Amino acid sequence: MAQCVQSVQELIPDSFVPCVAALCSDDAERLTRLNHLSFAELLKPFTRLTSEVHMRDPNNQLHIIKNLKIAVSNIITQPPQPGAIRKLLSDVVSGSQPADGLVANVITAGDYDLNISDRSIKASVPWYSNWKDTLMEMKESSLNTATTPWFESYRETFLQSVPASDHEFLNHYLACMLVASSSEAEPMEQFGKLSQEQHRIQHNNDYSYPKWFIPNTLKYYVLLHDVSAGDEQRAESIYEEMKQKYGTQGCYLLKINSRTSNQASDEQIPDPWSQYLQKNSIQNQESYEDGPCTISSNKNSDSNLLSLDGLDNEVKDGLPNNFRAHPLQLDSSSDPSNNIDGPDHVKSASSLHETKKANPGIIHGACLTLTDHDRIRQFVQEFTFRGLLPHIEKTIRQLNDQLISRKGLSRSLFSATKKWFSGSKVPEKSINELKNTSGLLYPPEAPELQIRKMADLCFLVQHYDLAYSCYHTAKKDFLNDQAMLYAAGALEMAAVSAFLQQGAARPYPAHYMDTAIQMYRDICKNMILAERCVLLSAEILKSQSKYSEAAALLIRLTSEQNTWKGMDSDLRSALLLEQAAHCFINMKSPMVRKYAFHMILAGHRFSKAGQKKHALRCYCQAMQVYKGKGWSLAEDHINFTIGRQSYTLRQLDNAVSAFRHILINESKQSAAQQGSFLREYLYVYKNVSQLSPDGPLPQLPLPYINSSATRVFFGHDRRPADGEKQAATHVSLDQEYDNESSQQWRELEEQVVALINKGVIPPNFHPTQYCLNSFSDNSRFPLAVVEEPITVEVAFRNPLKVPLLLTNLSLLWKFQPKDCSGKNDEEVKELVTSEPEMIGTEVISEFLINSEESKVARLKLFPHHIGELHILGVVYNLGTIQGSTTVDGIGALPGCHTGKQSLSMSVRGRQDLEIQGPRLNSTKEEKTSITYGPDRRLDPIIVEEMPLLEVFFIHFPTGLLCGEIRKAYVEFVNVSKCPLTGLKVVCKRPEFFTFGGNTAALTPLSPAASENCSAYKTVVTESTSVCTALTSSASSVDFGIGIGSQPEVIPVPLPDTVLLPGASVQLPLWLRGPDEEGVHEINFLFYYESVKKLPKIRHRILRHTAVICTSRSLNVRATVCRSNSLEEEEGRGGNMLVFVDVENINTSEAGVKEFHIVQVSSSSKHWKLQKSVNLSENKDAKLGSREKGKFCFKAIRCKEKEVATQSSEKYTFADIIFGNEQIISSASPCADFFYRSLSSELKKVQPSAHTEKQSVEDAVRLIQKCSEVDLNVVILWKAYVVEDSKQLILEGQHHVILHTVGKEAYSSPQKQEPPEMEPLKFFRPENTAVSSRPSVEQLSSLIKTSLHYPESLNHPFHQKSLCLVPVTLLLSNCSKADVDVIVDLRHKTTSPESLEIHGSFTWLGQTQYKLQLKSEEIHSLQLKACFVHTGVYNLGTPRVFAKLSDQVTVFETSQQNSMPALIIINNV
Repeated sequence: MAQCVQSVQELIPDSFVPCVAALCSDDAERLTRLNHLSFAELLKPFTRLTSEVHMRDPNNQLHIIKNLKIAVSNIITQPPQPGAIRKLLSDVVSGSQPADGLVANVITAGDYDLNISDRSIKASVPWYSNWKDTLMEMKESSLNTATTPWFESYRETFLQSVPASDHEFLNHYLACMLVASSSEAEPMEQFGKLSQEQHRIQHNNDYSYPKWFIPNTLKYYVLLHDVSAGDEQRAESIYEEMKQKYGTQGCYLLKINSRTSNQASDEQIPDPWSQYLQKNSIQNQESYEDGPCTISSNKNSDSNLLSLDGLDNEVKDGLPNNFRAHPLQLDSSSDPSNNIDGPDHVKSASSLHETKKANPGIIHGACLTLTDHDRIRQFVQEFTFRGLLPHIEKTIRQLNDQLISRKGLSRSLFSATKKWFSGSKVPEKSINELKNTSGLLYPPEAPELQIRKMADLCFLVQHYDLAYSCYHTAKKDFLNDQAMLYAAGALEMAAVSAFLQQGAARPYPAHYMDTAIQMYRDICKNMILAERCVLLSAEILKSQSKYSEAAALLIRLTSEQNTWKGMDSDLRSALLLEQAAHCFINMKSPMVRKYAFHMILAGHRFSKAGQKKHALRCYCQAMQVYKGKGWSLAEDHINFTIGRQSYTLRQLDNAVSAFRHILINESKQSAAQQGSFLREYLYVYKNVSQLSPDGPLPQLPLPYINSSATRVFFGHDRRPADGEKQAATHVSLDQEYDNESSQQWRELEEQVVALINKGVIPPNFHPTQYCLNSFSDNSRFPLAVVEEPITVEVAFRNPLKVPLLLTNLSLLWKFQPKDCSGKNDEEVKELVTSEPEMIGTEVISEFLINSEESKVARLKLFPHHIGELHILGVVYNLGTIQGSTTVDGIGALPGCHTGKQSLSMSVRGRQDLEIQGPRLNSTKEEKTSITYGPDRRLDPIIVEEMPLLEVFFIHFPTGLLCGEIRKAYVEFVNVSKCPLTGLKVVCKRPEFFTFGGNTAALTPLSPAASENCSAYKTVVTESTSVCTALTSSASSVDFGIGIGSQPEVIPVPLPDTVLLPGASVQLPLWLRGPDEEGVHEINFLFYYESVKKLPKIRHRILRHTAVICTSRSLNVRATVCRSNSLEEEEGRGGNMLVFVDVENINTSEAGVKEFHIVQVSSSSKHWKLQKSVNLSENKDAKLGSREKGKFCFKAIRCKEKEVATQSSEKYTFADIIFGNEQIISSASPCADFFYRSLSSELKKVQPSAHTEKQSVEDAVRLIQKCSEVDLNVVILWKAYVVEDSKQLILEGQHHVILHTVGKEAYSSPQKQEPPEMEPLKFFRPENTAVSSRPSVEQLSSLIKTSLHYPESLNHPFHQKSLCLVPVTLLLSNCSKADVDVIVDLRHKTTSPESLEIHGSFTWLGQTQYKLQLKSEEIHSLQLKACFVHTGVYNLGTPRVFAKLSDQVTVFETSQQNSMPALIIINNV
């Protein structure tokens, strides 16, 4: 149980005190009423004696009585009604509430505050883990033990209001004070009348109430004298007369009212009465101070202000008091069963105010001085010492003598009980078997009752030893007679007497109490007396630290099956369950969960009893234990009840908070239950918002918002595709964030910005971000353009199983406008609705989130003014769509619209968007602490108007063949009010597209420039020119490829370089399918600037991602080798043969029937194709599926003068045509794609070649240069495709870049075969230094040799045995340096195989020649070969050695001829 102010040794004697009646004359009552008190109330603060009292027991032993208290009350002839007692008890409990902020009631342990008796709860703190230690500490500390003053008030009032009965005499009147005034005409006569009245009340059978202890009641005569108004001499004379008549021991002169009421304000006198009157009068209770809920009061009279002493009753029938009406009598107009504080009886607050105003500012004892207080105290002491105690002592002796004189009877009683009970306590079984004789009544003079009277008298004067023996004797007699009510009373008081005996002679007989409770409850059906037993026994057990037994005892009386049901039963059960709960946490090992469970039960019963505040407090205290334990259903139930009770008490904020907890936790309730909770919440919330309609919008708990997932998009939504017109993809909220893609866009933007700023990225450059999310860099304030929408995507989640309907959903913001100069305006606009001309706000009228669904809402703002915008959160009406009936037996709150109709209830509120920035981890301080950077994605700065570009692609393909050329159109539209300029497009794959050349002459005008709508610029040719080259030239600068240029950044050729507001430009765009098959994502970034330079935004970008699927077409392989012919007519440059293999690798997936090679063109600065060398008679250049064609072309050097006059960026184009139409390869788009592929290829090759050149000497570089060739071959083709029974002609081109003589080159990158794994070597490899010597292939290209001789020769061997043949050996220096050449004609090989090949011929003349060839010089040597017989001979035996003239080291190697020089010698 909770800690009490009084110990049990003080409680029990104060609960059972001698009772004294008071009977006052009318004048005497008037005197006391001057102090707003009745006579009994006047004495109340002074009824406890301040000194010890002595008396002698029947054995003449001195007995000391300590702290004796008497109870004086007016005579009431009507027994109190049970309904009135119940109402009084209920009022006493509701009037006693815990005080807020009492330190003694809060136990702090660690970071947890365990609040025991206060109704507030710290719901945010989890239950302290070490709660056992906490409660042990709480138990051991007397200061920190919880108190329950409402229980103590209830117990005191209950024990005082137990009605007097015939089976016990503890609350029967022992004496009667007869009070008259000295101002009466005949005081002595008045005393006589009062004495007669008392005698009539006691002895007349008309009055069964009140009860009197013995027939010979002590009468004590009191003369009241008003000092301020009365005649003191008369009073003294009357008092002398009284003493002569009644004796000095039987009368008293009490002087009061030493001052008039007018003097009361002059001197402040303490008021000792108020504490007693507050306990016993409803008048001063303020139990409904927190709201307008109160009982309906009877406005006709003040008689509803009930008082225990009946002060306000009027005098009737000449009697000083109206004895027929008990002050606890309820008004006939009021119903005792009313639910006092229920929501069904809510009245206006006026009745409460009337109750409070009944006696405002009453001062008790206003006419009394401190001297009067002492006189009253002295009077009580005199009455007790001289009147009451001698009377009690005499009565005890008389009763004792009577009992001794009836020893025979006593012996018979004793023997009978011994036989029946065998000298021990009554077994439980025997009690149950006894028949119910609770209706048995003893006559007043019965000896059994005399024993009980003596026992009660001894108990009242604290003579517990004698009382116990008498109770024990009486108990046996009553049980013998099967008088169960009497026996239960004797057992109860015997147990209490045994406990209170000095020195604890015997242990407390708890079984006596258990038996008494069982008898009262089960046999006598008297729950009041059973409850008294429980209250006393529980206090005794608690004082002995038997908390478990006390709890069990308290819980026994709280069953719902009690015969005495109703509100009183609920109130009693609630209080006892609460005390049982406190017992559980006061145990040696605190049982916290039992404490919480019984607090819940107590709260439930408090609620049924109408004690809403106490119910709320119990639930809140229990919540401290259940919170954070994972018992979500229990938490939901408690929170729901807390919400209900708080709402009933008009504590609306608490109600909202409790319902909020139910909704925001991950609820495991059913959908119907959750719907009920939500509707309750909305109803309560609506009431709260109606109280302060103009207040700030409150925070709503639902739906959940994932703030970190909030995305912000700046700009207009993308337009949908319109027929063949497709808008640029740009950035949208539908795209998922991809880190790799984001990095690519950043690099593209940096590339174009660097180009604009002469190769340097400005230090203040930050990549443009149109969409901000949790992955983007949000450390800076984003920039938004005025008149362009800002879209905020908010991620909602509905945790409930019922759908949520959000209506009028919009963003909440504040805006600080700036004037054009950029200074802040003094006025700051913050409200959403008030300034639509500053910021337009989009409102979503309905937004439905289904059960347990995550859904995003996209909300827009339209800034119309520059300034600083701060997006704070969202504002909306929260509601639900379907109503339902009551759930779980709980009816809806009054006013809730339930039923099958759709629910229109919704509440307006807000939720803030608070985004935590990234964790900082750069400095040491940041690493050692947890700090977060700012996230400013919701705080954009609105800047001045900027141009806005939209790009549309027309006839843009999604599928192409590899190398296929397709023409499309691109449309640029300026949709803003500002002109834009400096439009560029940057792409990592510039070989994919082109806008055409810089000059109009190079660009075909329209796609219908030739037959078949070719994308190329074509010219019809004559058939005579077939297989011969048509040459033209073009500069790479014309096509955007030049020295120092960036081919990835391509200026868009806008007319006048400016696009005016509202203007649109359509430009042709040629596309070429990438050489690798598969799906290609190609990123275009369009860059543009405003004509007017703005400080904050210097440029804007537009993104587009094109997805192209390519399928296989042709594979081209080419090699170049030197021709051995050295005809002088071709000039000094020499010539080469180009072999081209073309294979159709298309798998006919695209419906391609066949490919036609329509033209082969070359492009080079130094070489050009001259003519086609037909290897076969088949002139048809058609390739079916998987067919391969072989072409051979002769290539010659361009003329020196052409090369000299042309700039280094000029390329010569030569076209060899296989049809009747020449495609001008030096014009767009053929030359565009050639240059782009060339530049991307050179980009791949350049780094490796560069490093290689650094590591070799100049001489080697010259040798290497001989084997290099910069001939590029372009194969142009047409493909015939059948699609939807129509034949289409596709066209395209492939490029082969030839770098080295004799090395194969391919049009498409070849797949690298993975190298085979080499065996693991465990020895150290030799240090193989990189040789600076040129390779054999490079050296063999220094000198080109050619033998000139007759192919066949007829020689008459029979005439001349030796045949001499002149042979010319031509030596050509291919390098730019002087070369020393050694020609060796000796046959070095002696193997038989070589003899067979060469035959037996010899060279005549010198066997070795040493020559020096100048740069690109051709030298001829005249040789003679000698043959001895016929045959076929190979003349290619001369070995040629070469070295550079200025080198000492000889890089000599034999110059091997590529083909044998065969001669036929015939005999004639």
